[in-house]
Amino acid sequence: MLNANHSLVVHFDDQIARRNGKMGHGVLRFTANPVVGCIDRHRHGENSRDVLGFGPDCPVVEDVAQALSLGGEVMVLGMAPSGGRLPSHMFEEVDRAVEGGLSVANGLHQSLADRYLELRPGQWIWDIRKEPEGLSIASAQAASLGNRRLLTVGTDMAIGKMTAGIEIWREAQRRGVHAEFLATGQIGIFVSGRGIALDAIRVDYACGAVERMVLDAAGADLQVIEGQGSILHPGSTSTLPLLRGSCPTHLLLCHRAGSDRLEDHDVPVPPLADLMALYEDMASACGAFPRPKTIGVALNTSSLNEGDAQNALQALSTEIGLPVVDPLRFGVTPLVDALLD
Repeated sequence: MLNANHSLVVHFDDQIARRNGKMGHGVLRFTANPVVGCIDRHRHGENSRDVLGFGPDCPVVEDVAQALSLGGEVMVLGMAPSGGRLPSHMFEEVDRAVEGGLSVANGLHQSLADRYLELRPGQWIWDIRKEPEGLSIASAQAASLGNRRLLTVGTDMAIGKMTAGIEIWREAQRRGVHAEFLATGQIGIFVSGRGIALDAIRVDYACGAVERMVLDAAGADLQVIEGQGSILHPGSTSTLPLLRGSCPTHLLLCHRAGSDRLEDHDVPVPPLADLMALYEDMASACGAFPRPKTIGVALNTSSLNEGDAQNALQALSTEIGLPVVDPLRFGVTPLVDALLD
């Protein structure tokens, strides 16, 4: 399976500069593996860092046939299409990659391992979104742990919960804290090498899967649990399993600057202070479980210039009385200070 020495090629199909390229974006931003190139049929001939503004400096080529000359060992499917299924035209690309000797990391819901039964020695297909074996229902054992457990929650999907969590985890480690990042989605699992794909787990076992992951990392002084979805989103079912399974001691709300409605649904975003209280209320369930403390807001200001971003952070911090940061632009120091206080 994947190790830190494997060189990567990230296949975006045609999504390198779009929201649905988020799997590849996360890999480019956070992986420790060398990346030798990207594939995008509309942006070939360009450079990935010029297109995205972050990540390694590598060429963008048109297809797998061109990518095979770059010397990669693993092709990462970097697109995240609606429904989590591989577009029909992409099967030919994956076939070429496997025939060319590449292993494949697949973060889609659609399994590929059964399609490629005859592989070369050392070659593999990693279907990341698989339900772990031996799951059971949860029992609130996480509430008895003596460590700090931070769960990232959000106003919407694809809002920066994983990004904020990874940045906090790394900053805590820099301070000498024994911290673990507990991934619950395909990007986080690929980057950290461990975790559960929560959206691939049957609902009866979802809380238990989160709880088992938390208990397995009980030796850490700080656990940063990657959030999924949003309590506001009509298609999201992940909030309750994450809250019940992890019994968090702290919460971090993630939001996109200027957003007053969900990205893909006509659902309003309530005042953030009210939403933070709702998440805390749900976690505590009228006192049945310990009440977590919200440490602040991670605000995605990518749509704003630096001056407007600073103003937005200050205005929201004044409004809610808590630290507000953009983790990628300005770091997470105030959040980690609040978390470890």
